[in-house]
Amino acid sequence: MSVLRLFLFLLLVVGGGSLIGVTVQPGTWYAGLQKPPFNPPNWIFAPVWTTLYVMIAVAGWRSWERGGAQMRLWWGQLVLNFAWTPVFFGAHLLGPALAVIAALLAAILAFMAAARRRRDGVSALLFAPYAAWVAFATLLNASIWWLNAGS
Repeated sequence: MSVLRLFLFLLLVVGGGSLIGVTVQPGTWYAGLQKPPFNPPNWIFAPVWTTLYVMIAVAGWRSWERGGAQMRLWWGQLVLNFAWTPVFFGAHLLGPALAVIAALLAAILAFMAAARRRRDGVSALLFAPYAAWVAFATLLNASIWWLNAGS
């Protein structure tokens, strides 16, 4: 039963993230935006997010299995994660997307702290690369917003 739950977490997170990534494409709008010099190449996002989604799913599954109170934080970060792409790439709302991703980063850090308090250091560590990537993505989102504010 535990393996089935892990599979369901992987299906939800990796499948949901992939579905959003496939249905909401950056397109010509994003290509036309001014970007900072540290903007990574587009090809890097799919492998990074796939890896992170696996880690997010495993941390969620571990928290679920342990009955952790941090599950509310885990679900909150997932909702914010899945919301950012449609807000940024779908609706082209750079400022609101920045608010979403800042809230996402806060939720990730809160989950990590809650997991550590509940002595689930593995789940906290699984979220560390996610926190680093989202911190970078927050800076990237802020830079793109700043560079294109007059557009």
